[in-house]
Amino acid sequence: MKRALTLMGVLFASVLAGSQAANATEYPLPPANSRLIGENTTYTVPDAGLSLEAIAAKYQIGLLGMLEANPGTDPYLPKPGKVLTIPTQMLLPDTKREGIVVNLAELRLYYYPKGEDKVIVYPIGIGQTGMHTPLKVTSVSQKIPNPTWTPTANIRKRYAAKGETLPAVVPAGPNNPMGLFAMRLSMGHGEYLIHGTNANFGIGMRVSSGCIRLRPDDIEALFNSVPKGTRVQIINEPVKVSVEPDGKRYAEVHQPLSKVESDDPQTMPISLSKSQQKFADSPETDKSVFDSAITRRSGMPVLVSVGQNPADVPLPSVQLFGGSKQAETQAAPISQAQ
Repeated sequence: MKRALTLMGVLFASVLAGSQAANATEYPLPPANSRLIGENTTYTVPDAGLSLEAIAAKYQIGLLGMLEANPGTDPYLPKPGKVLTIPTQMLLPDTKREGIVVNLAELRLYYYPKGEDKVIVYPIGIGQTGMHTPLKVTSVSQKIPNPTWTPTANIRKRYAAKGETLPAVVPAGPNNPMGLFAMRLSMGHGEYLIHGTNANFGIGMRVSSGCIRLRPDDIEALFNSVPKGTRVQIINEPVKVSVEPDGKRYAEVHQPLSKVESDDPQTMPISLSKSQQKFADSPETDKSVFDSAITRRSGMPVLVSVGQNPADVPLPSVQLFGGSKQAETQAAPISQAQ
């Protein structure tokens, strides 16, 4: 599925949501030689009906992450009784576990609080096609509560092409698209920020002009936790692989970011790094399952060890989420590469 939904359609979904986002998802850090965290769960759509965005917000998942895990699902009104996979299991990025790590391809932000043995994961909105966030290591240079918004010349031009004239400065407040909190990054000319939003849609989607956008509750929590000067690493890695301490091998594949509007992220070629290619070519990796994972692009870890069936991996039960009349949640197996 293309990484785009019409603004009108997503706005409709957000209106239907009508629920508050849950707290950020925290995971205990695995050992240094392990990267697998969390577990997938399933959710049964209630009879009352919820938009996919509302369900995604409950579980701190981005909208496109939900669509990757549940292809063909109606993003506006999933059918009551439909069992959805909630992709809350993942591989940590193969990066330094420090500060903030943003993986654009998976539309997630990882925060490693200093001195704490945990990682906090947030879904994010990122730049639209053609408005990419630079890939580099930078830092938080400024923390701005109640930010104003000064649209750049390019943003003004883009809005003008649609017949909209932006004011020179949008004041702080509920009508500010940057939300109530922003953290400026020390790269470029200060135009890249991690900030909130005044809309109930766009998280887990490509909607911004290059900034990194979080849900209101999430940016407030992150803003209050992240010190000025915190390291920020921005990467773009649609494929993550890991060999766990027990020898099991996992691959997690996301749709790559489209470069032009005509690109289809579900079928675009994915280039593997040398280490990923070595992982794929290992005699301990089931190449057919790995290749299937590359094709499927579920956004969830897939067990690709030779002689292992992903469906045979047991997971503990998960506490029910929400009222029993509203939703039923239980453990789901590690994703199969179908």
